[in-house]
Amino acid sequence: MAILPIDGGRYGTKEMVAIFKEQKKIDYQLEIEGAVAVSQSEIGMIPKTVGKNILNTAKSGKITAKRIKQLEAKSDHDTAALVEALSEKCKPEAKPWVHYGLTSGDLVDTSNSMQMKDAFIIIQPKVAKLGLLLAKRAVKYKNIPAVGRTHGQHASIISFGLKFANWASEMSTHLQRIEEMKKRVLICKTLGVVGTGSMMGSKAVEVQKRVAKKLKLFP
Repeated sequence: MAILPIDGGRYGTKEMVAIFKEQKKIDYQLEIEGAVAVSQSEIGMIPKTVGKNILNTAKSGKITAKRIKQLEAKSDHDTAALVEALSEKCKPEAKPWVHYGLTSGDLVDTSNSMQMKDAFIIIQPKVAKLGLLLAKRAVKYKNIPAVGRTHGQHASIISFGLKFANWASEMSTHLQRIEEMKKRVLICKTLGVVGTGSMMGSKAVEVQKRVAKKLKLFP
């Protein structure tokens, strides 16, 4: 069920709305499952063949929102349903290792980060392009007089180009804020229940670092 207008696709470009589609959200979470399994296999936590099978199954396109909904109707838990749907398609020897050491929040929070990362990829160049257009207008209209305002009333004369220069400056600030925000919000979290990493023991942090690198997020 849509919570915000963008969730339902009412507003936004096709490429932006696509990021927030239900199946896309599932695909992000499956990508996390695959990245975790491979990372665990790289450091000997699970067999390499198992990690590879989970990864290949997760990105096979065979785990659908429809099937997850069917399983969720029984379990009343969306993440449990996703894990079961993924396990169904994995080889028998890989099934016990699906979602190993993880918790629901790992998938939800990290997939949110992946959504924002992809959204930034769309937004940033558009903001930069708008800033450039405004800067060009600032130069074009720099010698045209306009009415300045203060306290809601006419004040001293200003350049019409100044208005565009101010708007261009705001776009530059937006770009800076996006960059500053990335390290705070594009976070990868795979430390399991209550965030201690106890299920994966001493290798938990190393797994998280490897997953973050694969997903191009911050650990």
